[in-house]
Amino acid sequence: MSSNDIKILAIIPAREGSKRVPHKNFRAFANTTLLDLAIQQALDAKLVDRIVVNSDAPQVQAIAAKYEAKGIDFLERPKELASDESPAIDYMIQTINHYQSKGILYDWVVIIQASSPLREGKDIDATIQLLKDNSTGDSAVSVVKLPHMIHPHKLKKMNGVTLEPWLVDEGQKTSAHELPDIFVRNCAVYVFKTSHLLQGITYGENSLGYIMPEETSVDINDMIDFEFAEYKYIKKNEIH
Repeated sequence: MSSNDIKILAIIPAREGSKRVPHKNFRAFANTTLLDLAIQQALDAKLVDRIVVNSDAPQVQAIAAKYEAKGIDFLERPKELASDESPAIDYMIQTINHYQSKGILYDWVVIIQASSPLREGKDIDATIQLLKDNSTGDSAVSVVKLPHMIHPHKLKKMNGVTLEPWLVDEGQKTSAHELPDIFVRNCAVYVFKTSHLLQGITYGENSLGYIMPEETSVDINDMIDFEFAEYKYIKKNEIH
């Protein structure tokens, strides 16, 4: 199969439950919502064949319905797949099976979480393209370089009031140029192979990383993240 033959399904997961940020996916955010932004970013991506919003929330379904004319689908997520403990792969398989039952097959699945409002369509495409360009890759994800201040070599544990090394004794090598670059998934884009997901596999043995800058790698997990992301989004787009 050539990279041009690959059919790609983008899933925007947006369940109702969020303990740290109530109604996170559809609460007001800079004159819009996180879900609206995720849908618009997915629509901006050029390498996606279909976009579906997967949720258990009627409010999410109402937002998705605004984009029906642009080809956005909505798939209701069963309550048993929408708890805090529900593995993410379960809603992915539910969505894959939904389309397969209609005779529609997709080779890859892209996850576009609403909690990354500073991501752009070009980031989605670049992560997809990374996997297309590397035939030995099992998956591709967006990542961000860890800031110097929280580099793992600098992390400590406390013995009473005494600081002790956690992973390594950093000695005198604390300057940024002396430490290896360390990256972490920033939760903005995930690209998985459908054949792997149906076997219960997500990242596989060879997961590739598309590097995004720190300024667009905000991932909203609590209200501080939400307010900070909203501030950055407003500044970036000069919303008044």
